[in-house]
Amino acid sequence: MELHDLRIAVVGTGAVGASVSADLVRAGLDVTLIDQWPAHVEAMRANGLTVDTLGDVQVTAVRAHHLCEVAELRAPFDLVFTSVKTYDTRWVAELMRPLLRDDSVFVGLQNGMTIDQSAQILGADRTIGCAMGIAANLPQPGLVRRQVAPAATWFSIGTLSGARTPRLEQVAAVLGHAATVEVTDDIRAAKWMKLIANIPEMLPSALLGVPLLEAATMAGIRPVMDAMSREAYRLAIDLGITMRPSLGIAADEMPPTEQYALDLLDRVLSHFSQPDTRVAVLQDWQKGRRGELDAFSGYIVGQRAALGGRAPVNDAVLRLAERVERGEIEPSPANAPLLIGTLASA
Repeated sequence: MELHDLRIAVVGTGAVGASVSADLVRAGLDVTLIDQWPAHVEAMRANGLTVDTLGDVQVTAVRAHHLCEVAELRAPFDLVFTSVKTYDTRWVAELMRPLLRDDSVFVGLQNGMTIDQSAQILGADRTIGCAMGIAANLPQPGLVRRQVAPAATWFSIGTLSGARTPRLEQVAAVLGHAATVEVTDDIRAAKWMKLIANIPEMLPSALLGVPLLEAATMAGIRPVMDAMSREAYRLAIDLGITMRPSLGIAADEMPPTEQYALDLLDRVLSHFSQPDTRVAVLQDWQKGRRGELDAFSGYIVGQRAALGGRAPVNDAVLRLAERVERGEIEPSPANAPLLIGTLASA
């Protein structure tokens, strides 16, 4: 089947999903966008999807549907990409299941380890994982500010079995219009590498309420981030995860120690962050939404507990993030002493 004959759906067209969707549509592919934010869908219908990539502004006419209209769709899709929040993965997989063929695949363009949730609902053979190196935000309906150009965007994709299937090859070719794509035989390890990179950036910078680069250079904060990175690295090793080249770091640049976790954060800061880049959790909080706490430090804390131990710094930072979600504190630089204080938990 030619790529132009594929029916493609993108469910969750926030910053990442919309960025990818625009690239695929401009490549002439058959793409249906589905989103749960009514104002965003209406803006795309009325004015097209605007993507501002470092000052290069492109407006793309797209076919956008409200979530409630999925029940009106009849023709199945060959490829379904989703960029919804990690906590929405299960119900989106169920939502799209009637629109999948036996050989269709569901691809999570997401952070976290959502491959397991997708596989539980749709089956491992219809699940493809993706680890991403991309930065973007959605400041208003219909407008994406993309902070890493497609040529510098990095995706690693793979099946759960590690097999290189025809559908995986199609996914790689399709996503090649939006990023540099690597096909891996160990997507779980690739997802873990991205998770290790995400752990020190997500909750600390969100708690401080400032862009990532600013957070990482605030006095006393980098040691907290590094402690969180080391806990994630040790957990991955204990779970039998093989450290792999990631985010453009080559195999011969990988130290066989915890230093690799710190190097991954350095790579995010140097190659995937602009002065105004704000992490996803902070963007969610600023829009009044729940953050993906369980996908980041919550996942580390839970997995370590399952092994009978603790990840004390991640746990302490997670508790601070939960206070934000309960409305007890606000994201602010004033939280720096609280963050620094989490090191006492180690």
